[in-house]
Amino acid sequence: MKKPDAGITFCVTHDLERTARFYEDVLRLPLTLDQGKCRIYGVAGGCYLGFCERETDFSTDGIILTLVTDDVDGWYEELLRHGVDIEHEPRLNPDYGIYHLFLRDPNGYLLEIQRFEDPRWAG
Repeated sequence: MKKPDAGITFCVTHDLERTARFYEDVLRLPLTLDQGKCRIYGVAGGCYLGFCERETDFSTDGIILTLVTDDVDGWYEELLRHGVDIEHEPRLNPDYGIYHLFLRDPNGYLLEIQRFEDPRWAG
C-alpha cells in the first residue's frame, strides 16, 4: 500500500465568507481549491485545512488547529495588527517543550501557533 500524498482536515462553518476572510486575509494561507461550499487552504507541504459551509450544528470542543512555525512572535504581532483577540500571549510550555500562543477563529475553533523547543521534533 502506498502512503498518502497529502492530508486535509475539514472543519464545518456556518459562514464561509467570514471564515475565508480570516484564513486568507489575516492568516494569509493560500487558497488551494474553491469548491463553492468548501474552501481548501495550503498549510505546509502536503498538509491542508478545509472549511465547508453547513447548516447543521457543530461543536468546536476538543479541536485544536495548530500551525507550526519558528516565528511565533512574528505571528503574534501580525495577529495584533489585524485586531485578533489572543486567548493567551506567546509563552513557553515546558511540559511539552513548545513556545506557543492561542486564539480563536471566527467559528470558535481554537488555533495554536507554536514552535517546538524539543530537539526531537523533526518537522
